[in-house]
Amino acid sequence: MGRVEGKIALITGGSRGLGEAQARTMTAEGATVVITDVLDDEGAALVADGGAAEYLHQDVTDEAQWASLMSDVVNRHGRIDIVVNNAGVVHDANVEDTTLEAWRHVNAVNSEAVFLGTRAAIEVMKNQDPKGGSIVNISSIAGLVGIENLAAYNASKGAVRLFTKSAALHVAEARYNIRINSVHPSYTWTPMVQLLADNTGDRDGFFDALGAAHPLGRPGEPMDIAWGVLYLASDEASWVTGSELVIDGGITAR
Repeated sequence: MGRVEGKIALITGGSRGLGEAQARTMTAEGATVVITDVLDDEGAALVADGGAAEYLHQDVTDEAQWASLMSDVVNRHGRIDIVVNNAGVVHDANVEDTTLEAWRHVNAVNSEAVFLGTRAAIEVMKNQDPKGGSIVNISSIAGLVGIENLAAYNASKGAVRLFTKSAALHVAEARYNIRINSVHPSYTWTPMVQLLADNTGDRDGFFDALGAAHPLGRPGEPMDIAWGVLYLASDEASWVTGSELVIDGGITAR
């Protein structure tokens, strides 16, 4: 029996990178996985390849879309057991070089959308029978420590960390049987990190530098994060809420 056998899971930003790895892992472990994204071709390809059950187009910053999306999923699948707020963007700029437009975009996708997704998930999970579920919010080590060229990203991921704790306390005290946790990856070799690498003009050199920076000697791989998300989504983590799971090759231990 799979670790999330029979559960209905929704993963935002699921078409590639961390979201794709999470979708493939939960599918392999028995869940019916609905992925959302704005990358329609990649999302459809993942479904066709058996990595997820369904793909839906979603702008995670649109409040109205959240309401219709959740209603659609529940109408077709009966319930939602797992929501992973994974969608994210990065802006490679320090505080002086960050425009207000870029700041607002990064925080809308990385922070406000996590709020919208968490709130929408709670509304479904507290009213279904049996009630309950697991919400996993993807933060970053940038939600724990400062990174000089990621000013807006730092702010957005730090917000996810503490928002997650607030929401977890609320649903626990309300006895909704919902758990909410955050995950904090370090640099993982995804298209987002590859963009940062390309901005340096030396992708291979950036990769090597990441390996040297992490005590375990390499940057992360998407599956490193997917296994942690799977644990928090599963019943194995039934006494885990308001926590921050750091998956970082040891870099924040220094």
